[in-house]
Amino acid sequence: MFQIALYQPEIPPNTGNIIRLCANTGCTLHLIHPLGFSLETKQLRRAGLDYRDMARVNEHESWEQFEKAHANQRIFAFTTKATTKHSAASYQEGDILLFGPETRGLPEPLLESLPHEQLLRLPMLPSSRSLNLSNTVAIATYEALRQFDFPGLG
Repeated sequence: MFQIALYQPEIPPNTGNIIRLCANTGCTLHLIHPLGFSLETKQLRRAGLDYRDMARVNEHESWEQFEKAHANQRIFAFTTKATTKHSAASYQEGDILLFGPETRGLPEPLLESLPHEQLLRLPMLPSSRSLNLSNTVAIATYEALRQFDFPGLG
């Protein structure tokens, strides 16, 4: 129903947790290279448990390749630089939820290439820098699913 895209993820356990999330929600995961780790990393396997085979995971060699393959789909980019809350968006089937690398977030040129209303943030205290990536992905994904009354989920 929804697609999750990780732009150059760096920390294996976060990606493993997101693989598990995708396996349990039916979302497709896109990994945009370069990755900060090997998909065979023990930490990734441990965090993803045996869910890797249950999740749809696609790899893309670059942002340009990913963008070209998904040119006709809406992309919502999650960034601490946005002013619109994640819950204010009206999600549609097939939307892509895009998240940046843990240590630096999405690059400015990428953010500038998207419509302003498709830049979203999760609310947090003003003194906070950011939330954990896998937590952010879970919160955003479940808000999108909630808007559709959790289709296919029991």
